[in-house]
Amino acid sequence: MSQGFFELKVLSNFAAAHNLREFRGKCENLHGHNWKVEVVLRGKSLQHNGILVDFGEVKTKVRGVLEELDHRYLNELPFFAVNNPSSENITRFLFEKLSAMLNGGDTRVYSVTAWESEDACATYIVSE
Repeated sequence: MSQGFFELKVLSNFAAAHNLREFRGKCENLHGHNWKVEVVLRGKSLQHNGILVDFGEVKTKVRGVLEELDHRYLNELPFFAVNNPSSENITRFLFEKLSAMLNGGDTRVYSVTAWESEDACATYIVSE
């Protein structure tokens, strides 16, 4: 029998402007999105109280990181001055920041997904 794991998901959002460099399309022009963000944590062991990690703690940390992006022109932020501010790179930025804050014991940030519209999203996922 294989070992199972627990998965926790939180949703949040932020609004920001950006323009894609070297895109050769209309998204190379300044524009904005209301991104929806999903953060997934996984772990095999629950704490003594029967929870993987407190939802409130995860939401607070996610909101804190999203504050760095919310209502900003992403191209001006140091990470996106070097990395094109695509949805793909936004997910990597969020994944790296949140992993540093939330990983502990056997609980890890597993994936971060960012929807730039109702029908288009990108996901950064840890390799297992």
